[in-house]
Amino acid sequence: MSEPQAGWSQGDRALAAGKLMLAWVALLWLLEVVDVATGHALDGFGVTPRDPSELVDVVPSSFIHFGFAHLAANTVPLLVLGFLAALAGLRRFLLVCALIIVVDGVGVWLIAPDGTNTAGASGVIFGLFGFLLVSGFVERRPLGVLAGVLVAAVWGGSILAGLAPTQTGVSWQGHLLGLLAGVAAAFLFRRRPEASRALSAP
Repeated sequence: MSEPQAGWSQGDRALAAGKLMLAWVALLWLLEVVDVATGHALDGFGVTPRDPSELVDVVPSSFIHFGFAHLAANTVPLLVLGFLAALAGLRRFLLVCALIIVVDGVGVWLIAPDGTNTAGASGVIFGLFGFLLVSGFVERRPLGVLAGVLVAAVWGGSILAGLAPTQTGVSWQGHLLGLLAGVAAAFLFRRRPEASRALSAP
């Protein structure tokens, strides 16, 4: 959870959040370059359901994409939603992301259809959407509520479409699990009232 630390201004936190998300997105693009250069050797790090050996891919699968178009579609929402979520403190943000990645990956391993290979940052994106959507209400922060409303207005339609089971080539299971994990994270990692009044430290 976020801890107060003297000397951190809003600008400091915004700069730290921006640097983190730019580094995250840069890593994803670098991995996709490597994937293409090696004949898509990294695609094997996606999750194939109910194979015990695939459990080691639960975390790596969130960083692998099936082509540049797949990655490009995830880049902007990950960058923006991650930045907004990280503004409240980098330590809490990393805990939230870790929970989303693990719950999403294990859930996909359990319930995805046989013969599928699931990878990509969309589970994290749906999780961050869920986290931002409800965390302001959970913590009773007006700015957090406003952020949730704005996020819903911009990405709500896309999120609902991504949950439709009728889509082909899309893991609606991963999207749904990520969303639920993000909502759960908003409750599990909510800030206490005294911490909410203090400056959050990255």
